Amino acid sequence: MTMLLTDDERRMRDGEEGAAVAAAMDLLIRYGDALGAERLVDTRNVAGTMTQPSPAKAQLVREGGWAKAYAVINLDSDEDLDIPRMKVPTCQLQHGFSDDADGLTGYSTQSIELQGDAESYFSDRGVNILATCTPYQVGNLPVRGEHVAWMESSAVVYANSVLGARTNCEGGASTGAAGLTGKIPYWGLHDPANRFATHVVRADVRVDSFQDWGMFGYFVGEQVLEARPAVIGDLGLPDLTDLKHFGAATATSGGVELYHVPGLTPEAPTLEAAFDGGPIPEAIVYGEAERRWVYETLNAQGESTDVDFILLGCPHASLDQLAQIAYRLEGRRLHDSVQLWVMTPRALATMAARNGYTRTIMRAGGHVLTDSCPAMSRAAPPDTKVFATDSAKQAHYLPAILGIEAWFGTLDECLDAAVTGRWTGGLA
Repeated sequence: MTMLLTDDERRMRDGEEGAAVAAAMDLLIRYGDALGAERLVDTRNVAGTMTQPSPAKAQLVREGGWAKAYAVINLDSDEDLDIPRMKVPTCQLQHGFSDDADGLTGYSTQSIELQGDAESYFSDRGVNILATCTPYQVGNLPVRGEHVAWMESSAVVYANSVLGARTNCEGGASTGAAGLTGKIPYWGLHDPANRFATHVVRADVRVDSFQDWGMFGYFVGEQVLEARPAVIGDLGLPDLTDLKHFGAATATSGGVELYHVPGLTPEAPTLEAAFDGGPIPEAIVYGEAERRWVYETLNAQGESTDVDFILLGCPHASLDQLAQIAYRLEGRRLHDSVQLWVMTPRALATMAARNGYTRTIMRAGGHVLTDSCPAMSRAAPPDTKVFATDSAKQAHYLPAILGIEAWFGTLDECLDAAVTGRWTGGLA
């Protein structure tokens, strides 16, 4: 099936807006045809990746500059293209470590410099270098019903579920093409008919704390995989940090891109509405045994209680989270053998510094870092053997990526470990 194109789309395809836009349209048409999409849809909000360094990208830059790298990686084109400004608002998601991490890790200075060069090139072409997995925390806040083209699993599930925007989990090529055209294939979660719930998951134990929202999310994702759950039961009122933690965990263990919390999220005023008035399936139960299973699963990759690295801020920490960390570290000092990294968007790092949170964290011996995370940059403090985190996502991924042990627990448990050098956490 060949997609139907508008007159404007045909003009872009035929090169009337330049060779780079024509290459972008060619990619989107091939992509849409492969998906069975009947048409493209307008988007005015793209979140992708252009600036993060890699050996392959460095080689392309040596061969033909950043235009060559964008053509090959973001447009699937071997042509020599002049890359124009983005046609619609486009932002860079998280990328590699920046200069605030230089010397703290084995991440190379050359990669940091290459990324800085990329930021200059792409900002000149209209890319907003937000450099975070949580663009919704620093100004990119689409409205309900808006068609967007976003990458990054935790950002996608938040955009769909909490904001009610419409996006599939896109890739570097599709977002690269969308930025130059303002188009994306109309399929999947862009279609309202594909946004209703498929499963019910009921919490029979209280879900109220940050830790419990993460564990519940991990269970939900493991149960429904890439489907669309409606979650009900003994749920406290979550805040932004709880919802980003919950969504990130569902996407980590199962690939969820949209969930509903009836009475809270915008597309599910009731459980019945989440299912479009259709049959409601029997609930999958999350009880005490399931809660313990999640906790033990996330802590199955830790043996030694001697901790040398604490990682907080995945997805990137909110200003409120930074305040909580600073408050708990006031008057304390990290153990000599432990490093503490708090990951946050650069815009929020500026606010944290202004409010004194950074000063308190650094006085205790910790670091507030921006733009990336150890999983994205594949780097931790040198000689790290055992780390602890309050993030279900990082506890799941980082041991496999870096070959280190992991402990998962509460913020207080992580900070106690940072101060003592030992893990003493347990399921309350």
